[in-house]
This record gives sequence, structure tokens and C-alpha cells, in this order.
Amino acid sequence: MVIPSVWASSAGTPTAHNVLMSAGCDNVVILWNVARGEAAVRIDSLHTDLIYSACWNSDGSQILTSCKDKKLRVLDPRKGTVIAEKDKPHEGSRPVRAVFVSEGKILTTGFSRMSERQVALWDPKSFDEPLTLQELDTSSGVLLPFFDPDTGIVYLCGKGDSSIRYFEVTDEAPYVHYLSMYSSKESQKGMGYMPKRGLEVNKCEIARFYKLHERKCEPIVMTVPRKSDLFQEDLYPDTVGPEPSVEADDWFAGKEGKPILISLKDGFVATTKNKEFKVIKSLMSTTSASSGPRHGNGADVQALQNEVKELREMVEELTKRVSELESKN
Repeated sequence: MVIPSVWASSAGTPTAHNVLMSAGCDNVVILWNVARGEAAVRIDSLHTDLIYSACWNSDGSQILTSCKDKKLRVLDPRKGTVIAEKDKPHEGSRPVRAVFVSEGKILTTGFSRMSERQVALWDPKSFDEPLTLQELDTSSGVLLPFFDPDTGIVYLCGKGDSSIRYFEVTDEAPYVHYLSMYSSKESQKGMGYMPKRGLEVNKCEIARFYKLHERKCEPIVMTVPRKSDLFQEDLYPDTVGPEPSVEADDWFAGKEGKPILISLKDGFVATTKNKEFKVIKSLMSTTSASSGPRHGNGADVQALQNEVKELREMVEELTKRVSELESKN
């Protein structure tokens, strides 16, 4: 199997088994049948320049690409044809990134003519105007979008930034709602994203990134604080599992498939608040040494009773003596 020496992006389809897409710096998109070790579809006549990004939609029926020729393209992956196209989604000359989000909409990041970073939401059925276009700042780093379809949150990670912004994508204007921002001291050279089924559900972890530094990779964990130890169903609806719904040969023959969803509750480990009984050995040894071995518990009890009796008699005598002295005075 021949694989391009320089890649811009690669990803497996969310539904088909052994189908891999690669988009290279040679302006070519290739769909690989990994089981057969061959390039099944080669799309080499649509992109006239470097491909910045490429991704699948939720069921693997479409591919979205952004290109240096300032065009956004929605492709039919098996036919290799353009379904929809948008020229200049952002006016600036810097790279554009694009991902599919909820209900087939498209979120893009790019730059304005004044080099201001922007985020926009598009409906591919009507590419004329964006549903929303927001200016963020004047930094120069390209914003990498990561979308979580389970929560509707999109994370924007800028190359060279030391922060991660996150927004909620909804059906109501302004459609892309700013939530918050994670900040750190060191800048990031790249960012990776863990699939939902790899998160620690019992810690209410909703996202995990892998931040690339110059000489290390740092995990960044995002959690939602919850007091309850119960499984949080609102945070973890059924999500895409690892099992494919279509085999590669059937998919290339035209068969469609829907993602097979799984519940994360099966992998949820409840934390218990019942405290374990712990034996402190040092305390036991100290107690044992001070008390020493004891024999004849009955004799010890009798001795204590006799001692108490004597003390009572002493108290009575002292009380009587005090009374006599007071009466004389």
C-alpha cells in the first residue's frame, strides 16, 4: 500500500470498517481500503492547491475539505464529486479549518482581511451567508476546532496559544455561544483529542486533550463538578462506539450505515464512600507494649474493686473530718 509522504489530515470513517481517508499536501484526497491494502478512490482533480483540513460527517456519507485556494467543499466520497462549495468563507489569506457539527452544519475558523481570527457557522443548504460570524482576537495562530456531538461543545485550540476556548453550538441565534476558556503558561504546538469512550466517566470528565510541547505531551482534562457519585446521564448520552456498521467492500459498493452507539454506563465504576477499616500497626504495637501480657482477668477486676472501695472509705473519712472542723469554727 502506497501512502503519501506528506499528510495534511487522515481519519477513518465513523461507520465503515477498514476505510481510511487521507488528504495530503499533494492536493489529493484518497480513500483507502485497508483490508485490501489499496487506494479505492482517488480525488485528484478538485483541489487546485494545498488541502488544509479534511473530515467526515457523522455517518460517513460526506467529506468536508478546506483548501488554500480559499474554497470550502462538501464531497461525495465514493463518487468524488462536489455536493456543495463555498468560496472565501473567510476573507483573510491565512489557513481555514472546518468541521461538521450538529445537524450537518459546518463550523469554520479563519481570518478577516485585518488578520482578526474568526469563527463562523454555515448551513451547506444555503452557503450564501453564514448563520453567524464572530471575531475573536488578533492572534496569528491557526484555530483548530474539535467538536463533541454528545454535548454540542466545540473547542478551539490555537497553534502557539496557551489557551483553549470552548463554545456551545445550538439552533438559536447567535448559534455559537461562548462558554469559557482554559489557560496555561506554556504555548501549544499542536493538540490531540481523546474519543469520548476513552474518558473517565466516574470523574465526570467531558473532554481530554493532549497538548504538544517542544519536548513533551501534556494531558489536559476537563471535568464538570458534580456532588453525586451516580452516573451522570446528562453528560454522557449514548455515544459512537468502536464497532463499525458496514464492511469496506460493502461501503465502497454504495451501502450506507449509521454509527453504532454505546452507553458509557457499562464502563462506569462507582466510587464508594464507605470507609475501609484500617489497622494502624504502629498504634497497635505501642498499645501492646504499654499494656503488656495480661493473665487472670478476674483477679485484675477484683483488685480494682478493692481499690475503689478503699478510695470511697478515704473520701468518707475526709468528708467527716471536714464537717467536724467546720462545726468547731
